[in-house]
Amino acid sequence: MSTNLQTPIDYLKGVGPNRADLLRKELGIHTYQDLINLFPNRYLDRTKYYKINELQRNTAEVQIIGKIIKFEEIAQKRGKRLVATFQDDTGQMELVWFRGHKWIRENLKLNTEYVVFGKTNWFNGKFSMPHPDMELLKDHQTSIQSAMQAIYPSTEKLTNKGISNRVVLKIMQQLFTETKGRFSETLSPELLENQKLISKSEALFNIHFPQNQELLSKAQYRLKFEELFYIQLQLILKNLIHKSKIKGFPFSQVGDYFNSFFSQHLPFELTHAQKRVLKEIRQDLGSNAQMNRLLQGDVGSGKTIVAFMSMLIGLDNGFQACLMAPTEILSVQHYNGLHDWCNKLNISIKILTGSSNTLERREIHENLEYGNLQILIGTHALLEDVVKFKNLGLAIIDEQHRFGVAQRSKLWHKNTSPPHILVMTATPIPRTLAMSVYGDLDISIIDELPPGRQPVKTVHRYDKNRLKVFRFIRDEIEKGRQIYIVYPLIQESEKMDYKDLMDGYASIERDFPKPKYQISIVHGKMKAADKDYEMQRFVKGETQIMVATTVIEVGVNVPNASVMIIESAERFGLSQLHQLRGRVGRGAEQSYCILMTSHKLSNDSKVRIETMVRTHDGFEIAEVDLRLRGPGDIMGTQQSGVLNLKIADLLKDTDILKSARYWAKQILLKDPNLSSPRNQAILKTYKQMSKYRNIWNYIS
Repeated sequence: MSTNLQTPIDYLKGVGPNRADLLRKELGIHTYQDLINLFPNRYLDRTKYYKINELQRNTAEVQIIGKIIKFEEIAQKRGKRLVATFQDDTGQMELVWFRGHKWIRENLKLNTEYVVFGKTNWFNGKFSMPHPDMELLKDHQTSIQSAMQAIYPSTEKLTNKGISNRVVLKIMQQLFTETKGRFSETLSPELLENQKLISKSEALFNIHFPQNQELLSKAQYRLKFEELFYIQLQLILKNLIHKSKIKGFPFSQVGDYFNSFFSQHLPFELTHAQKRVLKEIRQDLGSNAQMNRLLQGDVGSGKTIVAFMSMLIGLDNGFQACLMAPTEILSVQHYNGLHDWCNKLNISIKILTGSSNTLERREIHENLEYGNLQILIGTHALLEDVVKFKNLGLAIIDEQHRFGVAQRSKLWHKNTSPPHILVMTATPIPRTLAMSVYGDLDISIIDELPPGRQPVKTVHRYDKNRLKVFRFIRDEIEKGRQIYIVYPLIQESEKMDYKDLMDGYASIERDFPKPKYQISIVHGKMKAADKDYEMQRFVKGETQIMVATTVIEVGVNVPNASVMIIESAERFGLSQLHQLRGRVGRGAEQSYCILMTSHKLSNDSKVRIETMVRTHDGFEIAEVDLRLRGPGDIMGTQQSGVLNLKIADLLKDTDILKSARYWAKQILLKDPNLSSPRNQAILKTYKQMSKYRNIWNYIS
């Protein structure tokens, strides 16, 4: 192919510097390659032509052949509108423009046949078409034609500057003219044959100018498969790097720390899922490769004890371990949970957070560097350069989606070779997302709760039921239980009519007066010391009710708390609701989650509430959340970059994703360096993808 697809878009005939600048800023189109990958949003049937006397008031977009017989400028409240009388052999209608009058008057000809295309309105007893797409009939007949016209992504600025969908189509036609519609093949003959894929050139032509529905479907499948295939290839190659290039510290023995804890201090029988995950981790730690594993487990499934037992294997082999959590509350929770176990095993453990004073920090830094401190728990404070380990062998990151990639990578440099990495999340990740975002990690799942745990009973109540809910709270407190009441806002919002924390706190104080009832309050704007004081009062059972914002979403473990009331539950996402519900049901008693809402609920809110009441399955909840919010919102900005998909859709294309991952694995299994002649197209394409180039250089 003679045309270089990396050529700047400025050089394409019909674009020019002004249009090129707009395409760069508005759609991120810099090169011919970017333009060819601007895939249509939808398609319109352009085979049907209407007559003006056939138009109906509910007709959507129509295509008509006719002539402009006159122009007229009509004054209105702001400026003028340009109106053209357009007629065919059956009648007349109006074409209307609210801007660009001068260009239109100069460029559109009277009594010349045009094809007009657009949406029609019924106004003042006649049909009108605002800002129609227009093309000379003779040009329309000679341009690249297809049964369905592509409709491309656009912005208001592009439309206002005259870059309509018709203009984009013209530019795309010019690109195909210059390239003669020939594009290098990017997949191997084996893949084309096994997947029954059409060629790259056929796929690109039929995605932009589909000749029929069957060819359009084949083009979409081919391009979706290719996009997902290269994402999976990248992720699997990254995994291979970890296993072949990045040597890990071999934890060759399981010794006294692990065995004595397992035989003498284990507080409960491990579930089958915990045993399976521990076995997977032990195999990783015993190999010569660095462990890079994601541990998924619902709230209360017992991830922490698996993490601790993994640490003990590190300690048995003479290494230190650390656990990093996103908030101080969660760090303290982990520290308190592990401290007693460490005391029984004579293991030194400390916590380092933003609240640690200078003396504590100095002591921790010194003992850590000399190897006297074996386990360090903390927040982002662990990443500071002054925090130096003597021999860090295992780094565990909890709720890892809250940390950026750069932050996590700092832990890699806390030893001469990277320590083993275990990342944990209590936010269930749908399988399609896990394959696409964490496909470079080995994944373990704890998919059962410890025995004796009763499912939390979840109910939906409207604001008018509040008195009954308060009566229920009193009954639970009489039984010796504790209550969470969570609000979405800290102060009243003028725009939103939702319960806010301070108003709610005052209301609860009235209904649950001292001294009979004691109430704690915790929110993100409090000083850390005050927050910790209130939290500890609740943990110790000195207060019966905890009024809070989502600051308690993770990290609070109070087995005696049996009721979670979520005010304005419609304001929360499914993931948050599920996390908050996980704060109760941690003891042997029956627990309850009450979702309070107003009567005005959007369709999405109804689906979220219904899902919470119906199921406790975190992965099912995550799938519903994915459908409602989309992958980018769920993963957050730190992880969603890899999901900048141009044509594939993780919700709709699960089967294609699975197939793409399978074939990427098969090809790399047989030919890890892609050196076989049959894989040269894949190798060439992969090396051209600049964002992957550094990875490839590292491998080869």
